[in-house]
Amino acid sequence: MQLSEKTLSLVPASVQRPGYDRSQVHGSIVHLGIGAFHRAHQAVYTDAVLASGDLAWGIVGAGVVSSAMKDALLPQDCLYALVEKGANSAHVRVVGSIIDVMGSDADDTRKLLITMSDISTRIVSLTVTEKGYYLDLATGDLKLQSPEVAADLAIPAVPKTVLGLIVRALQNRKNAGIPPFTVMSCDNLPNNGRLARAAVLAFAQRVDTGLARWIEEQVLFPCTMVDRITPATTQADRIEIAGVLGLEDAWPVVTEQFCQWVIEDKFTMGRPDWTIGGAVFSDEIECWENMKLRCLNGAHSTLAYLGQLTGRETVAQAMELPLITGILDPLWEEIRAVLHAPQGVDPARYVDNLKQRFRNPALMHRTAQIACDGSQKLPQRLLAPLRERLAEGLSSPAIATALAAWMHYVVKTAHTQDGILSDPLADEILLKARRNNDASGVVDALLSLEKIFGRDLPANTALRDQIIDKFVDLAINPAVATAEQIQT
Repeated sequence: MQLSEKTLSLVPASVQRPGYDRSQVHGSIVHLGIGAFHRAHQAVYTDAVLASGDLAWGIVGAGVVSSAMKDALLPQDCLYALVEKGANSAHVRVVGSIIDVMGSDADDTRKLLITMSDISTRIVSLTVTEKGYYLDLATGDLKLQSPEVAADLAIPAVPKTVLGLIVRALQNRKNAGIPPFTVMSCDNLPNNGRLARAAVLAFAQRVDTGLARWIEEQVLFPCTMVDRITPATTQADRIEIAGVLGLEDAWPVVTEQFCQWVIEDKFTMGRPDWTIGGAVFSDEIECWENMKLRCLNGAHSTLAYLGQLTGRETVAQAMELPLITGILDPLWEEIRAVLHAPQGVDPARYVDNLKQRFRNPALMHRTAQIACDGSQKLPQRLLAPLRERLAEGLSSPAIATALAAWMHYVVKTAHTQDGILSDPLADEILLKARRNNDASGVVDALLSLEKIFGRDLPANTALRDQIIDKFVDLAINPAVATAEQIQT
């Protein structure tokens, strides 16, 4: 039998389940990009709000680019199991805060627009990754050459991008005299609220300058910091969870026990009291973001590239290799030296906690998953602290090693038969990687990617030489499997 409202009573008593009447929950939050992270994070915080008796904040999810989540969740009344795994324990619960899910076809898109345009929707939240904002992160310009953006501007009635959806819905509300919803980014990006605002305004400017002015004056875009390591769900996870529930769950979520959410308190039509679930409202969002993006995500990316080069399938396996931990420790020291932590937070203790989280053997977080989209991740995770260190005259050998690891990962992919680089700039990156077979040539070619490194970093000869040295060090290390074509 499948998990659903009808079978919920069959779930073992040891499994936490919704104690509120889901039929009385009102959908006032629309979430675009409903995937594993949202269901391990914001949906859980919202579930706690509903459990407190405030039933005004149900979530309507939308897949935007896929109907897979709709197909999985609708037959089970949008219920799903969440497993929070520690090194020696696991807690299973059924989450009920999502009350509807829409897919990506034209009919669902029209239905979604109606929902977002209605006064009942008070918050539209996002987890669509860096790619979903269609902004050139180096220049801040809207990617007008993107086929998806061009299509939405040409045929606005059935938008395919989150920008098209948001702008169209806000236009409908403006025309109807309805207050605008809040746009809340929950993506792992620095100043994510400002980024969302810039993307929405840039798109709206192309649609209607009057609408763009109204959005600029009326719509709020709070920044948030989100943190919870959530691997992709595997078939083994489904089998394991079915054994616990005694029921089939088409798409459960497995995550770590740690969870953190810091939010800027700026909402146009009210908000849930997410502090019930442990969220923090703060005016130091940028400090929280930088600490997380640089210490956690910067280390995660470095570990992922090195893990891919050394045959380490998961983060926990990678943390067993002295080569990798020997690089991460000085990397954290370099990052912390230019870090402005939130008040009352000890960065050293934060890093110690990260080491424990990374070593969690129960969390099968795959290095291949983390290694995706490097061109979008490197600027905020590693290049931002690098630039701050350069401004202070500090050398950064550990960050140079991390960048060299990314370059090795790219080169290995470029010279692998049928090698696929999951990255928005994949074609451009792989083309440059294939044109050279010596260390200095590879480094110079990849550093010339202005969309990633800008113009300042390639012009820094000391940094360039340091990256070449680290590239060679990795190439001659017997534990690192890079392309055989590379000459040192």
